[in-house]
Amino acid sequence: MHLDREHCVRAVQSKDARFDGWFFTAVLTTRIYCRPSCPVVPPKPENMTFYPSAAACQQAGFRACKRCRPDTSPGSPEWNQRADLVARAMRLIADGVVDREGVPGLAARLGYSPRQVERQLLAELGAGPLALARAQRAQTARLLIETTALPMAEIAFAAGFSSIRTFNDTVREVFALSPSDLRNRRPETANQAPGALALRLPFRAPLNPDNLFGHLAATAVPGVEEWRDGAYRRTLRLPYGHGIAALAPKPDHIACRLTLSDLRDLPVAISRCRRMLDLDADPVAVDDQLRTDPFLAPLVDKAPGRRVPRTVDEAEFAVRAVLGQQVSTAAARTHAARLVTAHGTAVDDPEGGLTHLFPSPEALAAVDPEALAMPRTRRTTFTTLVRQLADGTLHLGVESDWSEARARLLALPGFGPWTVDVIAMRALGDPDAFLPTDLGIRRAAQELGLPGTPAALTARAAAWRPWRAYAVQYLWATDSHPINFLPV
Repeated sequence: MHLDREHCVRAVQSKDARFDGWFFTAVLTTRIYCRPSCPVVPPKPENMTFYPSAAACQQAGFRACKRCRPDTSPGSPEWNQRADLVARAMRLIADGVVDREGVPGLAARLGYSPRQVERQLLAELGAGPLALARAQRAQTARLLIETTALPMAEIAFAAGFSSIRTFNDTVREVFALSPSDLRNRRPETANQAPGALALRLPFRAPLNPDNLFGHLAATAVPGVEEWRDGAYRRTLRLPYGHGIAALAPKPDHIACRLTLSDLRDLPVAISRCRRMLDLDADPVAVDDQLRTDPFLAPLVDKAPGRRVPRTVDEAEFAVRAVLGQQVSTAAARTHAARLVTAHGTAVDDPEGGLTHLFPSPEALAAVDPEALAMPRTRRTTFTTLVRQLADGTLHLGVESDWSEARARLLALPGFGPWTVDVIAMRALGDPDAFLPTDLGIRRAAQELGLPGTPAALTARAAAWRPWRAYAVQYLWATDSHPINFLPV
């Protein structure tokens, strides 16, 4: 974490937004905490102290700045580029596991004892899982207060609080305002429709939306995803119900509109949308590393800030990767659309053309293999995958150990390195996943003068680590090939 005092002071004095979410500045004289880019006059260095998380600031008795709103900072990129215990725990906390299953449930998913998880989170973040979940509940409560007309009692329980009193006390402690005061300060444009929320998803600049939204739109499964009126829209399967997300790129944020069947799913829906769009990435660190290769430098300079398009549902993406083996994008979409129509859960979408949730692994495991319009070998691959996803033998989630998940996938029939690496890149979120056998990557390498064989290209790509998944995005951008899934 960025807690070297000299570097933190410099970031605050220069109001460097790149460090928002990396650390938080607590001001000893005012007892408030800010993001590094807070627009107010920076405090004297001797009055600054630094914390690795908002929860640690709150535990130390500091309240959130009303000017820079540090609770709305982008998340730390650490949690999406690491696969250790702390990173996996943070991804699970963002996904609402502590609120739904408690600390024992969090620890069980990670394969550690609650005491071990608590100790490691305290050591690195200055706060345990309960405090981190509490900070997230406070942020969710503020969002609901400011963007809906819901009664405070409904907001309290939707945000995950166990009582109205705890909700009131937490909001006052964190924001130094009562819930009613927060509502009175909300913008006049706040959305008043219950269940429909309009919010802004922050990111670290630069962000190039072309590959991000272009890829999602090009591979969209009819009924589950669509591009409409300048926004990518898709259905979401969530712990308490379902939802529809509409995401549109803006110069300094992603405009997000969420329609949820149960507002308790709000923090999970936000977390999954951010993860799908890779909004917590640190593009400056990524691009600086890739620029060290003279063949990649012109690509980065031409369109910096490319992100890795990911997914809101890891199991869904694995199924779609199998459906797309050795066929074109159009054929893969057709296969997936047939499964959606036959086995997906129907939803209503008054604002567009979305009709279904993607079928769950349990629903797909019940499909008659003979009804699948695909070669027998791929049918075996498909049925084995969905059966193991359904019975829990194979688990792909934000808490997955990347190495273990790779090994389990490679053991499945019909899974080669390309399929495993594309799942690692798009579903598991491994920033170093690489696709040296991909047809588009090989054509781009040939065009740029990079080594043409997979082995030689892999050796060259060692200098791009740990950001080879981002190098893939830049290489794909040099080749105007239609997105397809060719190798197995």
